[in-house]
Amino acid sequence: MTNDAIRCDSLHKSYGKTLAVQDVSLRVKQGECLALLGPSGCGKTTLLRLIAGFEAPDSGSLTIGDRLVASDASFVPPERRRVGIVLQDYALFPHLSVAANIGFGLRKGPDRAQRVEEMLKLVELAGYGDRMPHELSGGEQQRVALARALAPGPQVLLLDEPFSSLDADLRARTRADVRRILARAGATVVLVTHDQQEALYMGDRVAVMQAGRIEQVDTPWAIYHRPATPFVARFVGVAELFPGTVHNGRVLTEVGELGLGGRRLGHGEQVRVLLRPHCVGIRPSPNGIGVIIERVFQGSHYLYRVQLPSGAVISSLQPCPCEYAIHTRVDVIPVRGQEIVCFADGQEHPCGLDVPEGDCYVIEPVQ
Repeated sequence: MTNDAIRCDSLHKSYGKTLAVQDVSLRVKQGECLALLGPSGCGKTTLLRLIAGFEAPDSGSLTIGDRLVASDASFVPPERRRVGIVLQDYALFPHLSVAANIGFGLRKGPDRAQRVEEMLKLVELAGYGDRMPHELSGGEQQRVALARALAPGPQVLLLDEPFSSLDADLRARTRADVRRILARAGATVVLVTHDQQEALYMGDRVAVMQAGRIEQVDTPWAIYHRPATPFVARFVGVAELFPGTVHNGRVLTEVGELGLGGRRLGHGEQVRVLLRPHCVGIRPSPNGIGVIIERVFQGSHYLYRVQLPSGAVISSLQPCPCEYAIHTRVDVIPVRGQEIVCFADGQEHPCGLDVPEGDCYVIEPVQ
């Protein structure tokens, strides 16, 4: 007996000459929420459709629970996979009440009404059974769609961009509601999204896809702080990759020298250093190497874009009291004590870089 709810092994799927899914192997644990994240056209929706049974793989195998549902020799249709799905538009029946929508996929019998009431309580819509879909808000409709998908007791629940039709404020509140509901139900979930914040919030793990392949599968923290490839680094969050050269146990970059944190890299080795905005400090200086070219207000912080002599642009996140004007010349200071990831030959080194010990600067606003 395995603890895997879903096992994908070497899945391939093409549409003509377009390779939609390439050699995807993936495990989803029982009760886990896995977020599939990537740009449009990366293959995440195709992978979801393969799991649902809406598409058959060209090669490879797919197992749900202990049951092989797709391989070169067999294929189980969607209605026999015990898979629930919530689509972008929720697909509620407009002529049916909330209760009728939830009970649509249930067998008729004395337990049907009881199961509908259980689902209404689960999604915090008790007393809404007689309402029609058009009488509900977008967030409430989303919860009805979720209740309908969960009602038959599926082994796996698939969510395809379920919050994309909601405005920003409602989206944030609804995904918090959905996360709580799914945790209470103990559901195994695969969520497709192109929204980084949504993936990092909803997923116990995140699988980042690009060009039909999975670049990295890991916890949200590791995806952000320890990206496995340059693509993941750039796609998740704000990031710049700067060239560096290893010299006498340090990495020389345009923004200064970085220590190797005890790891020895080959002298003269070329690397790329990942610097996120929270790793970069700035300080006004008439002889500074950078010039502020953009300032974006983000509530409690400003995000500054600073152009360097090479023409490269670096970002720095600073608290609101640090208000600097555009065109201000600044020193660029890697924040001491931050682990900084570097890449060589397109992959992450096993050990990051540590900013060397030095003066701890206090940034003050321009008077």
